[in-house]
Amino acid sequence: MPIQGQAAGADPHQTATDAEPDPDSSRTQATSVRVVLGARSYDILVGSGLLLDAGRHIAPLLSRPRVVIVTDAHVAEHHLETLASGLDASGIRHDAVILPPGEQTKDFANLASLVDRLLDLQVERGDLIIALGGGVIGDLTGFAASILRRGADFIQVPTTLLAQVDSSVGGKTGINTRHGKNLVGSFHQPRLVLADIGSLRTLPPREWRAGYAEVVKYGLIDDPAFFAWLEQNGEAVLAGDAAALTHAVVTSCRAKARIVGADERESGQRALLNLGHTFGHALEAELGYSDRLLHGEAVAIGMQIAFDLSVSLGLCPAEDAERLRRHLAATGLAAHAGELGVALTPERLIDHMAQDKKAKAGRITFVLTKGIGRAFLTRDVPPEALTAALKASIDRRR
Repeated sequence: MPIQGQAAGADPHQTATDAEPDPDSSRTQATSVRVVLGARSYDILVGSGLLLDAGRHIAPLLSRPRVVIVTDAHVAEHHLETLASGLDASGIRHDAVILPPGEQTKDFANLASLVDRLLDLQVERGDLIIALGGGVIGDLTGFAASILRRGADFIQVPTTLLAQVDSSVGGKTGINTRHGKNLVGSFHQPRLVLADIGSLRTLPPREWRAGYAEVVKYGLIDDPAFFAWLEQNGEAVLAGDAAALTHAVVTSCRAKARIVGADERESGQRALLNLGHTFGHALEAELGYSDRLLHGEAVAIGMQIAFDLSVSLGLCPAEDAERLRRHLAATGLAAHAGELGVALTPERLIDHMAQDKKAKAGRITFVLTKGIGRAFLTRDVPPEALTAALKASIDRRR
């Protein structure tokens, strides 16, 4: 059950732009990336110190000086006080709803409980809800906001690398069910994204690596130069080097903003962002959405399966698949399902994949590749090739 914290005082044809520099943004050294969606356009601010300066960025969006923060117990311990101080500095009153941590929180029970707490706090449609945390909190809070009073505004304040480069941008919200991941949800864009790279310092190494998998994804989809840059600088990103980390986050956000601006509801190009996810979600489902496999870890394995399957179909050079495998290994990410040390079968994974949101007429949509930076969509994958690729990943240890 959620616990209440202490109360305290565009051009539609464009896809994404970098906003003009804010004369005051030097205080937080923020880079602004614009997600261009007509009247629903918004900024992604990337920099250090944004939590402490949050009130200055949020105040212009408020109809009254009051917000509700939704977070989890782990994030609250590290970042809630800092965000509260930033809001206090601008005279913004705030309440907090603190949820249990973990992927298991993204379910109907916690959604219902969260909505009830927001209504208890008399959140109005014109109020702002702040999602402070990783992808679980962002997805759940965004979904709650989308259905609260038929649509309330919210802000994403992502505190994990994965959330900063992926889940906080683009308006996908949702929860998991026993049938699969994110099968119930809505498209509901935030009003603002504040990606404070300083907040990442509290992440354990495993969370860094899981988020890094989503960074790698952008290079693999359509930016081979970025993937080559990561091969040279990935270690610095994972070590938290400020310049390298900022470049990785900003580049990822620009890529996602461009794709979302062109295809908000995933009718075409946006589906490329699911590279590795169809396979990864199946692995997560099979392991019960538990801490045994983090989302980014599953995506890393899924991307390698996609490359290996593409090689087996004669679509992708084997050397490109090997480059990916080497890079994942060098950054401490598993590339093969066999490295998980759990019993898996291709048949069980295919059953999970059949529930994928992008399936049409019973056919699974795959993101495959013709090489690094050359991802494409297809539903024409021979069943025997799919089974063989999954079996190869399950059987391979490294």
